[in-house]
Amino acid sequence: MNNRRSLILAALLFVGAIAAGYWGLVLSRQQPVAEVPVTQVVEQGVAAAEDTTRQSVVVLARDVPPNVALTAEDLTLEKLRTAPAGSLTAIDQAVGRTPWRSMSAGTWLNEKSFEMGGPLARMIRPNERALAVSIDEVAGAGGQLTPGDYVDILLFLRQDTGNPQQSAQVVLPAVRVLSVGTELGLTSDGQLASPPKNAEEALKQEQGRINARTAVLAVPDILLNQLMLATQAGTLRLAVRSADEQRLSKYWAGEQESPTNLENAKRSLYQFNQLSLASPARAPVSSPAGAPRVRGIEVIRGNQTAQQSAQ
Repeated sequence: MNNRRSLILAALLFVGAIAAGYWGLVLSRQQPVAEVPVTQVVEQGVAAAEDTTRQSVVVLARDVPPNVALTAEDLTLEKLRTAPAGSLTAIDQAVGRTPWRSMSAGTWLNEKSFEMGGPLARMIRPNERALAVSIDEVAGAGGQLTPGDYVDILLFLRQDTGNPQQSAQVVLPAVRVLSVGTELGLTSDGQLASPPKNAEEALKQEQGRINARTAVLAVPDILLNQLMLATQAGTLRLAVRSADEQRLSKYWAGEQESPTNLENAKRSLYQFNQLSLASPARAPVSSPAGAPRVRGIEVIRGNQTAQQSAQ
């Protein structure tokens, strides 16, 4: 009897095992296991490998105003393949520090981000001064003048009572253009002084450059007075120099040739007294001892003078 029951129980278990296997096979066909594409696995591996070679750089997460200390919410870390020289690498290096100028989101930070001085002050060398001059479509090279160009400043003197002969001459050669209108060039560290926040602002800057009425030039400080006299004496033109010319940045700041260039520039203007619209001082004419003094009237014709005796 026991053997019979054991056989029945074994048969039931066998049938149950077959049913369970069949049911499992049906379920596996209805819900196939998702296979991970080989390309996805490769891409994930490459991304992980690249992440180890990239460097962290502190970047502004939003626009920040000047004279306000930075908080952790203002900052974020970005992984760059090549980090800019001198950039901050940890958020703690920037938290609590105060920028002296407004900066836009996406700007990477370095020590110069917290130095005082506006865009123009960060674009010139210690021995230069930023001077604005008036331009129009003609004086500004047909609206094609661009920050970073090098120009020769030409002066045209018209013929008038103070200048008997019209003339044209180069006042200063190889002067760097810092800005045209509202468009600024690069700072001394090679970054845009005022990068546009979006495409609309970039287009507005481009239109402002084309229609600009002022340009700011980097002038050697010892030649500043000379250029100021020239701007008041006649008409200025800016002649753009070729981009193929080499070492123009060293024309006024180089250690070898710049002293000679400075001396040549100071001597280049002939009849410099015309720029100030003043005649040179004349020494008084002394009369011989015992001779009677003759009163007369000085007659000026152009740049010539004559003494006429009084009747």
